[in-house]
Amino acid sequence: MSTKQQRQQLISRLIDQEVISSQPQLQEILREHGIEATQATVSRDLEELGAVKIRIPGGDTAYAIAEYAPARVAPSDQLRRVMAEWVAEVTSSGNLVVVRTPPGCAHVVASALDRSGLEGLLGTVAGDDTIFCVAAEEIGGSGLAHQLRTLSGVSDATGGIPRRKGTANV
Repeated sequence: MSTKQQRQQLISRLIDQEVISSQPQLQEILREHGIEATQATVSRDLEELGAVKIRIPGGDTAYAIAEYAPARVAPSDQLRRVMAEWVAEVTSSGNLVVVRTPPGCAHVVASALDRSGLEGLLGTVAGDDTIFCVAAEEIGGSGLAHQLRTLSGVSDATGGIPRRKGTANV
C-alpha cells in the first residue's frame, strides 16, 4: 500500500512524462503501478497538486502541473490558456470580480489565478461555475476585471452584474 505522498509523487511524475487526459485514464495507469485509487481520491490528488487541464498540440487537453516552488508563480502563458479555455464571462462591482465558467471548471481557473501572481488580485473563492476575485484597492474591481477579460478574450457585453436566464432584476 502506498501513502498519499507517494501516490501524489507518482501522479506528478506520470503527468510530467505522459499525456494524461482523464481521471479514469490516470486511475488505470495507477492500477498498472499497483495503486488502487477511487475517482474521488484521484480528483482530490489532482486538486492538491494544482493540476490543470491545458490544450496540447492537436487540440486535445491533458493534465499539467506547474513545478512547485513557493516563490514561483505560474507562467503567464499557462494562465492565458486556462483563462481562454474556461472563462465565459467577467463582471465587477466595487472591489469584487465575478468570473463565470462552465459547470465544474471554476476551481481550475481559480487555482491558476491564485498561482499567477497577477498584480491587484488578492485572492479567489471558487464554486462550481463561479469565482469571486477580490481586487486590491489601488486597482479596483473594474481594473482587475479588465485584466481578466484581456487574458481570457471575453468582452464586457453585460455592462454590469449578469442576469441569470429566467430571472428578473429586482
